[in-house]
Parts: sequence; structure tokens; C-alpha cells
Amino acid sequence: MSSKKSIKHQLHIIIAEADTPAGKAFDILLLVAILLSVLIVMLDSVASINQKFAHLFFVLEWTFTAFFTVEYLLRIYITKKAIKNYVLSFYGIIDLLAILPTYLSLIITGSHFMMVIRIFRLIRVFRILKLGRYIGATKVLRDSFMSSRHKIAVFLELILTIVVLMGSIMYIIEGPNNGFTSIPRGIYWAIVTLTTVGYGDIAPSTVAGQFIASTIMILGYAIIAVPTGIMTAEMSKPGKKGKTQLNTQICENCNFDEHDDDAKFCKKCGYSLTDGNGEVKS
Repeated sequence: MSSKKSIKHQLHIIIAEADTPAGKAFDILLLVAILLSVLIVMLDSVASINQKFAHLFFVLEWTFTAFFTVEYLLRIYITKKAIKNYVLSFYGIIDLLAILPTYLSLIITGSHFMMVIRIFRLIRVFRILKLGRYIGATKVLRDSFMSSRHKIAVFLELILTIVVLMGSIMYIIEGPNNGFTSIPRGIYWAIVTLTTVGYGDIAPSTVAGQFIASTIMILGYAIIAVPTGIMTAEMSKPGKKGKTQLNTQICENCNFDEHDDDAKFCKKCGYSLTDGNGEVKS
């Protein structure tokens, strides 16, 4: 029983930790594999390259998928209450989505190109490259967004009302002869114009329509600044200071990873944390 626990502990140090030599080596290997697998998917989509190396790409895709599958299963094995603490977590869902496309390609042709979603796994670089000090800043941004979510929701509701109204008016004024074949088509034009993108695939030709278009364009510049102002106001409030999080240790018991640098125990469940050598901190 102790031997089994020791194996699980060692696997945890290698797979889940980033402060140990073995953990760093595994994480770097993982990142290299992610980058190479995404590169292969992109190259495979180029017809001229695919014709020459189709078989090689096929073998490499399945090799990487097998590697990521084993890694995913091992993460489930080393995590206590794996369904709650890993499988249904953000990282767990991303890890699963990274391997599903290859298996789905056996049923749905072309779905293997969705493997580019593996690029999301590079988020782990924050742990590997010791960028934990920036997690505090990320937390400030997240908290500011959550604090201003009601204001942003009202703002988006206002924008939705404007584009629906303007799109409907343009449909009435311009009509199908000028490309506004339906109200949804008019709404699409209003969104493109309000955001100052301006594809140019639809353009008003009447004086009234051009006047409305000019109004929406000017309004667009003002509207773009509103969400920025809301977020800036929240971030400048007292108390919006992010705590520096340098400790990259992941709790072996609950998978929690936001610990202070000098933490010896998990602040979520109280389980002992390990040091850079994989030993329990004392």
C-alpha cells in the first residue's frame, strides 16, 4: 500500500510540480510536444506539404495523441477526487479537448484539424517559466471585470438595442435593391459599422442611409472607449492590488495551486506542500 502511495507521490512530483528538476523537465517536454503537434496540424493543412508528408504527419499525430492521452490518464490517477479536482476543472477540460479531435477523426473526417486547440495548453508556461508573479496582476484584471460585469451587461444591452434599431431602419430605408435584403442583414451591417470594421460588402446609397451610417460611425468611436473606461475605473479603486504569487506548488490532495511563496500547507485543504526537491516542507 505504501509502495503504491510512493509511486503516486513520485508521479505527482514529475507531472504536477514545476519546482522540482523532474517536474521542470516534464513540463518543458510537454510544451515542446504541444508546439510540435500544433505545428504539424498547421503544416498538414497545406495541400502541397500534405501530399509529400501525409503518412509522416499521420504517424506523428497519433504519437502525440498517445502521449497526451497517457498524460491525461496519469493526471487523473495522481489526483484525489479526480472528477471534481481535475476532470471538471479548466485545465482538465482543455487537456481532454486536446486529445478528442484525433479520436473523432476516425468518425468525422477533418476533425483532427481541431487539434490546434492544444495551443491553449501553453497556459502552463506561467508555471514553468516562473511567471507566477504576474498571476496577481491577472487576478486584479479578473476581479475588476467581475466587479464591473453589471455595468458592462447594461452597456452591451444598449449596443444590442442600437444595432437592432439601426439595422431595421436601414432595411426600411435602403431595401433589398441596395443589399439590405433582411433585418438580420441590416443588423449585421450595423454591427460592422458601429465597431468601425467596415468590410464594405454592404453600403447605403441613399442620402438618408448615408446620414445614418455617418452617425453610427461617429458613435462607434465613442462606444469603443466605454468598456475601457469602466474597467479602468474598477482597476484604479483602492484595494485592487494583486498579491504576488511566486509559489507554483500544486496541492497533492486537492490540486489547488494559488499558494503564497512561504506556504507550507495548502490554504484550501491544509495538506502539506512539497519543496523543490519533492520533499514535504517542514
